[in-house]
Amino acid sequence: MYAIVQVQDTGLGIAPADQVRIFDRFYRVEQDRSRHTGGSGLGLPIALAIAQAHRRTLQVRSELGKGSTFTVRLPLE
Repeated sequence: MYAIVQVQDTGLGIAPADQVRIFDRFYRVEQDRSRHTGGSGLGLPIALAIAQAHRRTLQVRSELGKGSTFTVRLPLE
């Protein structure tokens, strides 16, 4: 049995090729590499490291033009 926490946005979405890399440190998708948008490419890797340190999972589901959903599954012990 799990508790599920989801964070969803209605942004640009993330291409499938980028979804496998967004948890890599310092990685930013091509359209977001501008200095004007900010960000360092560290937020998702840190979130994943925290989830893994607590034996949890962090997953992304995204569709271009529709946005993304990030899901953390928390086992109920």
